[in-house]
Amino acid sequence: MSTLDQSPQLQLDALGGVGCERIFSEHASGAHADRPELKAALGFARNGDTVVVWKLDRLARSTRQLIETVDMLNERGIGLRSLTEAIDTTTAGGKLIFHIFAALGEFERSLIIERTRAGLDSARKMGRMGGRPRSLSDQDVEVARAMLASPVITVEEVARRLNVSTATLYRHLPGGRGGGLDLRPAG
Repeated sequence: MSTLDQSPQLQLDALGGVGCERIFSEHASGAHADRPELKAALGFARNGDTVVVWKLDRLARSTRQLIETVDMLNERGIGLRSLTEAIDTTTAGGKLIFHIFAALGEFERSLIIERTRAGLDSARKMGRMGGRPRSLSDQDVEVARAMLASPVITVEEVARRLNVSTATLYRHLPGGRGGGLDLRPAG
C-alpha cells in the first residue's frame, strides 16, 4: 500500500475475498526501488499461480516496469490479476486489455517526450536555456582567480567565501591557479 493510505484493511479484505492464500503487505512508497515484500511475493509465486494486486500501481510505478514484470510472470507461467482495473492476464480478454493499457501508456509517454522536446526547442529559440543556473557568475570566477593568485589563500577558503563547493571551483577553473598550478590545499 502507498504511504498515503490510512489503513490496508480495504485492500486486505478485497484480496481475502477473492481467495488469496498468502498476502504480502508493504507500507512504503512504490517509488522506492527496494521493495522486499514485492520481491518476496514475486519469488513465492509458482507456475500456475496468479499474483493478485489491489491496483496495478501497487505492482509497478511505470508502464515499462509493469510490462517487464508481467512479461517475467508470463515466462514463469504465472498470471496477474488486478482487482481495481478488473484485469486478469490468465484470460485471453485480460491479456488483450492489459496490452491495450500498456500500449496506451507507452503512447502517452511518447507524447509527453515529444511535447517536452518541442517546448525546450521553442524556449531555446527564444533565448532561454534550460537546466540549473550556474553556481558562479563570470565575475565570481574572476574573483576566485584573483584570490587564488595568492598562495596563502586555500581553495577551501575561496569556496567558502563564494558559498560553493571546491568541486565547483575546480569545474569553473580547470587551469587552476594561474593556468596550471596545483589547486590542492596546502599542507
